[in-house]
Amino acid sequence: MTDLAHAMGNLGGGGPAGGDVSFLIMMAVIFGIFYFLLIRPQQKKQKELKEMLANLNHGDVVVTSGGIHGKIAAMTGDVITLEVADKVRIKVSRSFIAAVLEKSGDKAGKE
Repeated sequence: MTDLAHAMGNLGGGGPAGGDVSFLIMMAVIFGIFYFLLIRPQQKKQKELKEMLANLNHGDVVVTSGGIHGKIAAMTGDVITLEVADKVRIKVSRSFIAAVLEKSGDKAGKE
C-alpha cells in the first residue's frame, strides 16, 4: 500500500508559486492584443458610421447596404426617401445607408 502512495507522488500544490503570476500576465497580454486588433478598430468604425448618418443632407448621393444608389429627396426621422431615377422614389431606413458617395455641395464625388 505504501508503494502506491509513493508512486502517486506529491499531489498538493507544492509547485512553484510563479505559475499563477505568469498566467495572469499572459492573459493580460492576450487581452491587450485582442483590444488593439479587434475591439478598438470596430469601435472607431461604429463611431464614424454614426457621424456619417447624423450628417446626411438633402441632395446627398448615397448607397444603401443592399447596393441601391440614389439621391436623398426627403428625410423624416428614421426614414429617408431616395430618388433612384426620374420620378422613382423609395423609402429606406436611415440605418441601412452604407456610404455617402457625394455630398450635396461636393460635385467631385468618390465614384
